Amino acid sequence: MKKALRLLYQPYKFLFFLPFLVLSTVVFGAGAVLLCSIFDPRIPSYLCGSVWAKLNALMTPMLLKVTGRKNIDQKQSYVIVSNHQSQYDILALYGWMGVDFKWVMKQELRKIPALGIACEKLGHIYIDRSAPQAAISSIQAARQKVVNGTSVIFFPEGTRSRSGKIAPFKKGAFKMALDLQIPILPVTICGTRKILPPDTIDIFPGKTGLIIHKPVAIDGYDDDNITELMDRVRDIIRAPLNRC
Repeated sequence: MKKALRLLYQPYKFLFFLPFLVLSTVVFGAGAVLLCSIFDPRIPSYLCGSVWAKLNALMTPMLLKVTGRKNIDQKQSYVIVSNHQSQYDILALYGWMGVDFKWVMKQELRKIPALGIACEKLGHIYIDRSAPQAAISSIQAARQKVVNGTSVIFFPEGTRSRSGKIAPFKKGAFKMALDLQIPILPVTICGTRKILPPDTIDIFPGKTGLIIHKPVAIDGYDDDNITELMDRVRDIIRAPLNRC
């Protein structure tokens, strides 16, 4: 039955959804660039980013349930860390986190028409992973933006998981939390890999979940025991995946 449904979905995907995704990305990206020249980036980030994400989720369709929103203090800045299963993680986080945040994203995404320049104008942070010194400079610049309730989001695995299992975490997000002395907000994303597996365009509708865990204070952690903090947060994010 599922194979038959997947086959029936293909004409809709290629004739309607993918053209809508491209068009909406161009329109909302251009809108974000324009609005950023008039308003504080927080406003176009919501009007363009969140609406763009929800519209494309609806058009897929992707049904998403949020758990744990009460764990967020809107006045507090966080280093948000999430597992990374699919490009649809971007829609889930942008559309449903409900906080102002900056992405830490790979430099290659800067080349995407409309989206790349829009993300730059919105204050998101591009990291050139092939140039360590440039990456360090980008992270240092990002620290100035994580204030007054604005958070920063990392995928600490560094890339999408091809197996569905959480890969080892990199230190960048945790180092920033220690340097800025702000809590870490762990987030678990469930189900997006089934909607869009990595390295494919095999999109198919489905249900997903966004689990926002309680913040993890960085008190008692430093560079000497940062791996303990990383393991603790990774265990929190990984725990619900067996039930997703």
